[in-house]
Amino acid sequence: MSKMRSVICLLGCLALLAACQGGGPPPAAQTATAEAEALMKAVATAYSLAVTATAAQAETDAAPTATPTITATPDPMPAPVVGSIYVAEQRFENGWMFWLQPNGQIWVLTEDAAGRKIWSVYDDSFVEGEAESDPLIIPPESRFQPVRGFGKLWRENPEVRQALGWALDTERGHTTRYEYHHGGTVNAENQYLPAPGYHQVRSVAGPLFRFNEESFTWESGN
Repeated sequence: MSKMRSVICLLGCLALLAACQGGGPPPAAQTATAEAEALMKAVATAYSLAVTATAAQAETDAAPTATPTITATPDPMPAPVVGSIYVAEQRFENGWMFWLQPNGQIWVLTEDAAGRKIWSVYDDSFVEGEAESDPLIIPPESRFQPVRGFGKLWRENPEVRQALGWALDTERGHTTRYEYHHGGTVNAENQYLPAPGYHQVRSVAGPLFRFNEESFTWESGN
């Protein structure tokens, strides 16, 4: 999946999948708030418009007889989108898994051999009634086999399993602060020129995780 296709998949389906039941917390905890739905819908709309505007500008630039239309606004740079969403997270030997309730996706955080922090996006395909774990997989002492959506992805995707290793603790669900910061710049004509932005999600343990759309990398800090 290309970066642009991944971003469109990630952001374009947020509002549509807000009520998705998945492999994160138990069903009783899976209640999307109106705030979360509106939040993710705003991000999806903003990025869809940005992609459309970029494509339209590219067509204009390619046409030698076209005359660009400049629309100035007092403050064209979009403000960050901020709110609360429900997530589940689990720490592994070599990374993390995050499940976001509003879009029903699993974000996998790993590192490659060069130490580059890779952010991968997967749809949560776990369905209620499926086996939550594999009793034939026995983890070492002080390690855990992930369950439900995390476990299904981990068991069925050898690359994910190898990259992450064993879980270091059990899955934890919680409501957390979410932010989306638009990328792009404002030119001399006061036009906003859209570009990929970044997401921020705070872990239950405190660290803030940042997910960069342009490079599909992640970073963490205080």
